[in-house]
Amino acid sequence: MEQRQPDNDWTHSHVFNEGNPLAQKNTTRAVILTAVMMVVEIVGGYTFNSMALLADGWHMSSHALALGLSVLAYVFARRFANDSRFAFGTWKIEVLAGYTSALLLVLVAGSMLFQSVERLLSPGPIYYDQAIALAFIGLVVNIVCAWLLKDGHGHSHDTHGHADHGHHQDLNLRAAYVHVIADAATSVLAIVALIAGKFWGASWLDPVMGIVGAMLVSVWAYGLLRDSGRVLLDAEMNTPVVGEIRQIIETSPMKAAISDLHVWRVGKGKFACIVGLVTDEAISPAYFKKALSVHNELAHVTIEINRLTPEHNGGAS
Repeated sequence: MEQRQPDNDWTHSHVFNEGNPLAQKNTTRAVILTAVMMVVEIVGGYTFNSMALLADGWHMSSHALALGLSVLAYVFARRFANDSRFAFGTWKIEVLAGYTSALLLVLVAGSMLFQSVERLLSPGPIYYDQAIALAFIGLVVNIVCAWLLKDGHGHSHDTHGHADHGHHQDLNLRAAYVHVIADAATSVLAIVALIAGKFWGASWLDPVMGIVGAMLVSVWAYGLLRDSGRVLLDAEMNTPVVGEIRQIIETSPMKAAISDLHVWRVGKGKFACIVGLVTDEAISPAYFKKALSVHNELAHVTIEINRLTPEHNGGAS
């Protein structure tokens, strides 16, 4: 016997993320600019014996790789958007790319620290004029890339007026943005160190600025690992939407108690939830689904109703 397919009223798409074509396009541009500048700074750092410039160039290479990873994440997320193997869509491909980029930032920081300490202990001559010129060019490239990716690190507000940092954030784009900002910061540090060395003989500032840059990159990497890791591990039961769900159930005219609640993110500013309720009233799950529908960020809602029987009301368990 042929199995009857459910009506359209009971089915829906599991593509919860609308994608970000503009971010993909701009990130691709940033990859090209970063890769070109990476080669120039690495060659220049070795040629002119500048640790600050060399560190900037080498860690820019990992940024180029991370930006390329971000582009691939957008491509794969879109390509597999309708693949039935992904129960809640492909958005977490982008989040996974952001997490991987954060790990690359950790490696960058470690490399910068090691090379800077080594150069601090064993200093060498620096060709300041050429190194300063390259560092300025690198800074301009980083500023252009940051402008292309600037929409990735702003905080959004939801439709109900409360601010949830990272609530609607594209973590993949944010990862790309952080990499570019890390580049810009180390370029600034390199310029300061090189100018101080040229005019005041403070050659020791070159490796010291490399150490400072490593510390900055470590802090940014930690923040990105924390935020992307929470999404990947579904550790977001402290988000405002959880409180909103509880409030709607508690203030409903139809009395019910929450026996089970699970909320996790399935897209930028989109959540799925499973709510278990206990009630002694004759009511369908559709009632509470409708009540929760006022929150647009709830893209997938499953309600389970458990009816109290006279035996339960008598206190037996």
